[in-house]
Amino acid sequence: MSAAGSKVLCWKKGMLLKQVFALSRAATPQESHLCAAGGALVSCHRQYRSRPTHGIGKYKHLLPKEVPKRKKDKVQMKEINAGTEHEYGDVNIQMTSYDMCLVEHFAQYVHKLCNQFSVRVSESYAMPTKTNEVLFLEERGSKMQLDAVLTTHQRVIQVSGLSSTFAPILLEIIQSNQPEGVHLLVKEHTEADFKSRLKARPELEELLAQMS
Repeated sequence: MSAAGSKVLCWKKGMLLKQVFALSRAATPQESHLCAAGGALVSCHRQYRSRPTHGIGKYKHLLPKEVPKRKKDKVQMKEINAGTEHEYGDVNIQMTSYDMCLVEHFAQYVHKLCNQFSVRVSESYAMPTKTNEVLFLEERGSKMQLDAVLTTHQRVIQVSGLSSTFAPILLEIIQSNQPEGVHLLVKEHTEADFKSRLKARPELEELLAQMS
């Protein structure tokens, strides 16, 4: 009887294990599974896997819209103001020196001086830097050797509508504050002065001459 009783108990335990296993497999995936982590029960089911991201990580809509780049228009010469009987037209105040800092500070002074006396400054610009080589001939030789390289810096302040009565006063103030080593030239603005600011393209000019 003891052997039969043990077999019945084992059969009942087996049936219970099968029922527990079947119930665990039949459980729905929406039930939250609990995992033991460090003695505490933590939910291991991640509910966000089946949900849409709703644009998470997208940033392009936050950036400002890019404006298409416009092509630079060709630089055109402005009409030269010839002036009147009582006023000068476009006048260039040219400052030239071998020292870039010296001529730059003097140009700033002239610009501020014109603003202080309400003289309209049309343009203020720098001309292309020019380089001159100084050569010397030896006493007993025929070859020229390089002695020094001189770099010339030029700044131009273009004013317009300058009164004929105030012009001598302004030029006297500028000359009295002219530093040593700076060459000052005041002249009327011409078309040649405008073209000297542009980069020369001899190949293009030759092609245009051949086409014409």
